[in-house]
Amino acid sequence: MDGDLNEPAVEEAEGLDLNAVVLEEAHGLDLNQPIMVDDNDNGFDLNLPLDEYGAVDFSFLQNLAESAVEAPIQANHRRKEMTEELRKQVYQALLARSKNGKLGKQDTASVADQFGLHIRTVQRLWKRGKIQLANSVPVVVSSLKKGRVGRKAIPVDLEPLRNIPLKERMTIEDVCNQLHLSKWRIQRYLKKGFLRHHSSSIKPYLTQANKKSRLKWCVDMIERELLADPRFKDFYDFVIIDEKWFYLHQKSEKYYLLPEEDDPNRTCKNKNYIPRLMFLCVCARPRFRDGECIFNGKLGCFPLVTYEPAVRGNQRTGRVCGELVMKPITSITRDVIRDFMINKVLPAIRAKWPREDVGKSIFIQQDNAPSHLKLDDPVFCEAAKQDGFDIRLICQPPNSPDFNILDLGFFRAIQAIQYKKNAKTLEALVPTVQEAFMEYCPYKANRIFVTLQTVLKESIKVKGNNNYKIPHMQKQRLEREERLPLQINCEASLLDEALASLAASN
Repeated sequence: MDGDLNEPAVEEAEGLDLNAVVLEEAHGLDLNQPIMVDDNDNGFDLNLPLDEYGAVDFSFLQNLAESAVEAPIQANHRRKEMTEELRKQVYQALLARSKNGKLGKQDTASVADQFGLHIRTVQRLWKRGKIQLANSVPVVVSSLKKGRVGRKAIPVDLEPLRNIPLKERMTIEDVCNQLHLSKWRIQRYLKKGFLRHHSSSIKPYLTQANKKSRLKWCVDMIERELLADPRFKDFYDFVIIDEKWFYLHQKSEKYYLLPEEDDPNRTCKNKNYIPRLMFLCVCARPRFRDGECIFNGKLGCFPLVTYEPAVRGNQRTGRVCGELVMKPITSITRDVIRDFMINKVLPAIRAKWPREDVGKSIFIQQDNAPSHLKLDDPVFCEAAKQDGFDIRLICQPPNSPDFNILDLGFFRAIQAIQYKKNAKTLEALVPTVQEAFMEYCPYKANRIFVTLQTVLKESIKVKGNNNYKIPHMQKQRLEREERLPLQINCEASLLDEALASLAASN
């Protein structure tokens, strides 16, 4: 049989006539249906036009070919898969060019260039339509690929990775060598979720006494007035304090540059001794009313420095003799902290605390650093009772930075803001850190307090340990929908289990 796709179908003994009337069926595309027209009055007809005797009217097709509007040519553009509409347009263009059921030598090549297709694709489409017409069935040029097509995935067993030591699978190259797979395949498995990245951070070592004290702290943070619905405290009566070093700049920074831009050149005398200052930060939980922040919770960010008159002048910096010069406090002792607590922290609380809660107890939460005050420090206790305030000191459990909202996320957030300020000197670092402290969004700070409650809940589940995973709550979405909880619920069964564990350990 001749392989020319432009030749008409060969009539056999029974005879197959291209002009035969198409039989209508319940399903499929009927060639005798009217032209489909869209909103712009553009349509196409896959059927060969018939004259009054039921034969194909090739003169009409010839006139149609002369008056047809050519589609814009898209040269050197090959489509991976043709859409349903494109297939119909290609077949309509072939019908318009055909004469007596035949195509010219260059017709298929012209249509292929017109639609940016390969010539073999166009020839297969024309041949498929000829076969359907020859068999007296409706012409359907839609794709025969249904569902998932293409090369089937090669099954691979990743279970051997479980038995490989962690130190031997720290990079993609290590995993490739251990599983004898290519990097491309490992990256595909990561994208599909068959493998996952994990960054392991070192956490404080906890003794049994530490775990017990952490569990007791978590239980004490639960309001048990409603036995059927226990929930964590709202922390509106807590003030969190802690110290942190703030560095003048980072060892490594990431920028986005244009191709022709020069690479930044940053230098320092010793990258292990970057200039830094210690700050004492004091925060409380923000408060909102009708969606508006009425108390941002930022009570103060105090640099642990002193100001002394300069012994001599400096022509390079313009400093004159006797001018006040900032001096970092090299040794942070209990006396230094007491002085800052009495002269800085307490006045800030009295000045900024919401007036409606002045008579209520306020708890200042601190960690167990040796320089921090004792809970019964007489000088501080005397100063804390002034002006009608009831301010008390409490200490969080040892080795528990995750129970402090500053270490939990607040410090890292304001440090990221501070690094964008581009301070050049230690003197400029003080207002830079304080600006970053005040710029931090109170709505984000409120989310950290919600995260703290989830941390306490997860710590109860692991009996006071710190090997938990903080669950994702989508707090930003809940806040946008005004559904962010003020207090996290704690199941009564979980609370009973924690109380039983504490009773058993006594």
